[in-house]
Amino acid sequence: MQDRVVGLGAPAKTRRRPRLAEAVVEELVSAIVTEVYPAGSALPPENMLCDHFGVSRTVVREATTALTEKGLVVSLQGRGTIVREQSDWNLLDPMILAALFRREDGLAYLDNLSEIRSSLEASMAAKAAKRATAESLAELKAQIDKLESLVEIPAAYVHEDVNFHDVIMRMSGDRLSKAIIDGIQSRALNTHGYSGTLNVEHVRNTHAAHRKVYQAIVDGDAEAASRAMREHIESSWARRRASGPQA
Repeated sequence: MQDRVVGLGAPAKTRRRPRLAEAVVEELVSAIVTEVYPAGSALPPENMLCDHFGVSRTVVREATTALTEKGLVVSLQGRGTIVREQSDWNLLDPMILAALFRREDGLAYLDNLSEIRSSLEASMAAKAAKRATAESLAELKAQIDKLESLVEIPAAYVHEDVNFHDVIMRMSGDRLSKAIIDGIQSRALNTHGYSGTLNVEHVRNTHAAHRKVYQAIVDGDAEAASRAMREHIESSWARRRASGPQA
């Protein structure tokens, strides 16, 4: 009987996705992060991975190299490819983040994301209030007006909500903080536990908070902008968290 690679589900060869190495990496990242292969354990031998995924040794080796670069594994002579402790992982890597949010304890990582956002975006809102120009304020006004028109359409509002925050982050000039938030949040947005249940009441509350942030920036009040942004992110997450599937 052919050996089966535990925990990886249906063989990737049945899906025929492009960029085979990337597909192999994605499944192995998920298996490692969700502890199908816990720290200190070895991944299946190269020949078993080849058979399971229906790929060549070259593809498996490319995938192993990618896992090594992400800090997930290390190759040890005589022991094989060994899973490293979580403290060694690159937690900002998009694939690792996506898998972390899917774990049983994924909610804790989403809580942490909200904390990071509230801290960084509060600071950026303050900078936006200080650095605002006539042109950037006009862009922000156009965005808040667009949001106003979509309050009764939650799905559309959520998309423009992200753009509202993006305008403020760009106004702040803080490109590093923006890059951190963009990288982390892009994966969380695809997680139902982060998005919560959409409804008009939540959107109305969100829009009222957006108006407070907007007005503080227009007034050039950095302290008020920071406070309004922090309160908005914290209260919005509290509402989404309570309405999510884990509630």
